[in-house]
Amino acid sequence: MSPVIHQAVQAGLITAEAQVQDIPAVLRYRRDDPLAVRVCFPPRASLVGSDVAWVFARDLLAAGLEAPTGDGDVHVRPFGAGATVMEFHAAVGTAMVRMESADLRRFLQRSYVLVPAGNEHLELDVDADLAALLREA
Repeated sequence: MSPVIHQAVQAGLITAEAQVQDIPAVLRYRRDDPLAVRVCFPPRASLVGSDVAWVFARDLLAAGLEAPTGDGDVHVRPFGAGATVMEFHAAVGTAMVRMESADLRRFLQRSYVLVPAGNEHLELDVDADLAALLREA
């Protein structure tokens, strides 16, 4: 099994006018970064005109499917029947994106096959990460 999961999904960017603009997105999970998930958006979903990637806790995504959660730059909450909204807070503004909850659950299930919940610590290589940090210093 590949140490990386990529899953393309259709997202809806909720505009200031309460319109929903369909945009593609890619969910990513890597075995060597077992606590995090990434959501990547194309340039047209960005205020600065370049690709945008948000990285946040896998646990945040899982919890946000059931109840509102998040107190930092990323908030996740259920939205109506079968949808989930992610809010991404940055200095330039806030983006709200709607995704199908089933797509997010499928992605999480695939990530749990790669690294089961609660076993993330077994995939971390703290010594190598520390050595890399010291080399960069």
